[in-house]
Amino acid sequence: MSSSFGQNLRFSIFGESHSAAIGVNIEGLPAGCKVDLEELQAFLERRAPGRDETSTSRKEPDQPEFLSGLKNGFTTGSPIAAIIRNTNTRSQDYGNLAILPRPGHADYPAEVKFGGFQDRAGGGHFSGRLTAPLCIVGGIAIQLLKRLGITISAKANVDKETILKAKAEGDSVGGLIECEVVGCPAGLGNPMFLGMENRIAQVVFGIPAVKGLEFGAGFKVASMKGSENNDPYRMVDGKVKPVTNNAGGILGGITTGAPIVFRVAIKPTPSIFKDQASVDLTKMEDATLSIKGRHDPCIALRAVPVVEAAAAVAILDAYLERRKEQAI
Repeated sequence: MSSSFGQNLRFSIFGESHSAAIGVNIEGLPAGCKVDLEELQAFLERRAPGRDETSTSRKEPDQPEFLSGLKNGFTTGSPIAAIIRNTNTRSQDYGNLAILPRPGHADYPAEVKFGGFQDRAGGGHFSGRLTAPLCIVGGIAIQLLKRLGITISAKANVDKETILKAKAEGDSVGGLIECEVVGCPAGLGNPMFLGMENRIAQVVFGIPAVKGLEFGAGFKVASMKGSENNDPYRMVDGKVKPVTNNAGGILGGITTGAPIVFRVAIKPTPSIFKDQASVDLTKMEDATLSIKGRHDPCIALRAVPVVEAAAAVAILDAYLERRKEQAI
């Protein structure tokens, strides 16, 4: 299923933007892992909608309800099931999407693939709303990794004034998010298709609006010489460490022990309040689309914790695998 991820930490996300609830099923966490629900809620608040003027006006509490897998703040070893109820939907704002697909959204390809049976309201399963369940599993993973000495932090490069200016014009802006993972040991990941870059990329590209991803020096390596790009090694406090980090902490799909550094390009929110060219799928003729509803003028700010969550689940998945590989 396209909504599932993981070899060792396995999870599946379900729901739609305007369904009764969205949620996640999580498998692979051992029993006895402490989960601080207040810390998790604080993490979810960073992604939640309707918190300031740079966000959509749709306000949701985003409080997870754990149906199984947690007892007295600890994992039980059985699958964790958690939901977040949708409490503030306005599906009437999306009544014309079957006729006039929104440019930049998945409306048209979804209509072709699912034949009109998909839930169109709010973007359905294609909505950024589905990143809230990702933040549940990611928030738990962040807590567990922190106890292993692994910390994750991200930031976006777009400022509030730029966002508000675009909002006043009925438009939107994108942004670049940089994420750094510190304390990750060497040896996580695999060559080829289960490499650390692959795992992170698989989750990151599951975030709506992500259009680009680079690790370390990224696309700059195309114009560098080998003598400039290579990261020399030295002994530091009795350990092998690279002096520089153009590789972004990963070589051959395996972590080097240096910080994992990657950057994510977030496109401007497709739903803007300017008139846009579309087509009438009923009449099969050109049309003009005027969008209603509540939309973020910039997705990048609320996507920061989502990128952290994506990194966390990918790294924890690889960590659990590495633990199985080590000799007894």
